[in-house]
Amino acid sequence: MSQTFRGFRRPDGSVGVRNHVAVIPTSVTVGSIASKIAAEAGSWARATPHQMGTAQPEPAREQTVRVLRGVGRNPNVGAALVVELGTEEIDAEALADAIAETGKPVETASVRELGGTEASVDHGVKRLRALNEEVEATRREEADASELIFGVECGGSDATSGIAANPAVGNACDRLVDDGGTACFSETPEFIGAEHILADRCVTPEVRERLLDRVERRENMGSLMGVDLRGAQPTPGNQEGGLTTIEEKSLGAISKGGTTPVRGMVEYGEELPTGGGLVLMDTPGYDVESVVGKVAAGAQIIAFTTGRGSTTGNPIAPVIKVTGNPKTWDRMSNNMDVNASTIIEGDSLSEVGERMYDTLLETADGTPTEAERRRLEEFAINEIQSNELAVRGAQ
Repeated sequence: MSQTFRGFRRPDGSVGVRNHVAVIPTSVTVGSIASKIAAEAGSWARATPHQMGTAQPEPAREQTVRVLRGVGRNPNVGAALVVELGTEEIDAEALADAIAETGKPVETASVRELGGTEASVDHGVKRLRALNEEVEATRREEADASELIFGVECGGSDATSGIAANPAVGNACDRLVDDGGTACFSETPEFIGAEHILADRCVTPEVRERLLDRVERRENMGSLMGVDLRGAQPTPGNQEGGLTTIEEKSLGAISKGGTTPVRGMVEYGEELPTGGGLVLMDTPGYDVESVVGKVAAGAQIIAFTTGRGSTTGNPIAPVIKVTGNPKTWDRMSNNMDVNASTIIEGDSLSEVGERMYDTLLETADGTPTEAERRRLEEFAINEIQSNELAVRGAQ
C-alpha cells in the first residue's frame, strides 16, 4: 500500500511539509536585517542569513544565486521576501521573479531605497505579515510519499555511525525509493576510498564518469590548498570516535544512502528530481553548507546522523537527528530524534529502518523535530574558492 502524508500543495504542484514565509538576503550586509524582520514578524517566518558579499567572481555568484533561488523555490516556503542593500551584483528583482515562477507570492525590499535599517525592518515586518495572510490560508492535504525529496547528511561520525545510524537511515532511503520518492546524499570528500563501490551502482556510464570526475576534482582542490584529503581523513574527532582509516569512514558514510542504484549526480544546489530514486550531489564535507545545498535543491526533510553529537539544524527544512551511539542518545537526547543504537543491542536493521521511515513520514505530517523545537537554524552557502576558479578556468 502506498505511504502518504499531509502536506501543503503549492501552485506548481510540489508539496511542502512546512508552511514558512522566507526572508532571503542577497548578501551578508543585510543578513542581520533579514533576521530581525523574521524575528519581529512571527514564529512562522524564517530568515536565511549567509556570508556572501555584495560582489563575487561570476562562477561563485552564479552558485550563490542558484542556492538563494532554490531556497525560495523549496516547497516548504509558501512566500518570500527578498532583501537587498542595493549595491549587490545579485539582482533582487530577477531573483524574486525566479522564485515567483513557482506561483508563490514574492516581494522585494531595498534598504538603501527605504532609508536604512529601522525603516527597512518596519517595512519588512508589514510586508511579511501581509504575505503570511496569503500563505496561512493553505491547508494540509494528502500527498504521496513519492512526492518527498529526502536529503541525508552525517557529521561527528564515530565507530557506531557506519554500523547503526547510517545503515538505518539508508534502510529508510530504500523504503522511500521503493515508494517512488527521491533520496539524496552528498559530501563528495567522504566518497573517497569507496568511490569504486558507488561507481559500480551507477545506472549509466555517464553517471559513473561524472561521479569519478567529481571525486577527482575534490581531491585536486585539496591538493591546490596543500591538503591530502586521503591523509587528512578521518579527522581527529573521527579518530577519537574509533574510526581508523578513510576507507572505513567512507564505507560507513555511503551506507546512509541505502542500497538502490545511483540514478544521477547533480551539482551543488542543483534541482533534484521528484520521483528520481537515489541521486548524489557534489558538495563539500562541511555539514551546514552541504545541508543547505540539498535544501536549495528541493529537499523537504533532512536526516542527520551523528555518533559524537551534533546540534545542526536548518531554517527551511526539518532536520531529523539520528544517533547509533547509546552514550550520545543518553547525553544529548534533547537534540536527537531517533535512537539507532538499539541495532547494537540486538534490534534488526529492518526494524530500526522502519522506525526511521515512520519518523520521516510523521515529520512530513507536521511533527516538529528536536532541532525545530529549539530553533536551531544554521545557514551557510558553499563558496567557490579562488584556486577552484583557476582550475575551472583551465579546463
